Amino acid sequence: MSWKKQLQILAKPYYWVNILLAVSYLLAKKTRIICTRLFQQGGEEDVCDMDSREIEILFFLLIVVMIRSRKSGSVTMINYLTSSFLYTKVANMILWSYADFRYGLGFLLLCVLVGMLLPEPSYRGPEHITYFRNSQVFDEELARDKRTTWLICFYTVWNPSCVNFAPIFAELSAEYNTDLLKFGKIDIGRFPDVAQKYRISDSSFSRQLPTVILFQQGKEVDRRPCSDAKNKLQKFFFSSDNVRATFGLNQLYKQAVERQPAAKQAAVESKKSQ
Repeated sequence: MSWKKQLQILAKPYYWVNILLAVSYLLAKKTRIICTRLFQQGGEEDVCDMDSREIEILFFLLIVVMIRSRKSGSVTMINYLTSSFLYTKVANMILWSYADFRYGLGFLLLCVLVGMLLPEPSYRGPEHITYFRNSQVFDEELARDKRTTWLICFYTVWNPSCVNFAPIFAELSAEYNTDLLKFGKIDIGRFPDVAQKYRISDSSFSRQLPTVILFQQGKEVDRRPCSDAKNKLQKFFFSSDNVRATFGLNQLYKQAVERQPAAKQAAVESKKSQ
């Protein structure tokens, strides 16, 4: 994603309002007019300087955000911001409560209000994705036409990594979808039997979300993330370029386009014979 596109996304109210909430305490402390009105009591001096406890909380927040952002596979500025909003707001609530319990409660109510009025923007671009509503339909579709190659994303709606990957997968589907190369998604949070069949953990601590599997001839041929020789799960960053390169989408697309006329002719002849 280009910087220009990311800046256009940042212009949406959801992002700049949450950024303001994320820096609200620091901004209040460093703006003297606001600071003296909110924090000065009984003629205290240097109320606008951060004390050791406040600095400890901010450093702890920085460490948590860095670790969680890497674990969620964030690869763009938008992904980093989205995955950090929850932790920054929690830290700010602690800081406001540390200054005054009433401030902390007010900040919490403000966050709830913002969450209700400004939900996170969802991807609204073009996509060619088949959403499987149950495991039976999924298995039938894989077996129906063995000539079709499927790239399937196994996800849950609550996992940040899956949310970050959704627009990337949608854009890839719009770019590469053909009659013989198709993209699909299945929510393993709703269909745990599918997760069990394909050995994908859907727990809150799972490092397998999302999992993308390539099916050819109705059988699994590759997946990410995958395990190494010692059965240790290897980290995979779900960027657009990584998915293209790992699954060879350019080559798969070329092969699908070359086979498409023959496949259509075979389908016509099959209908005539019936």
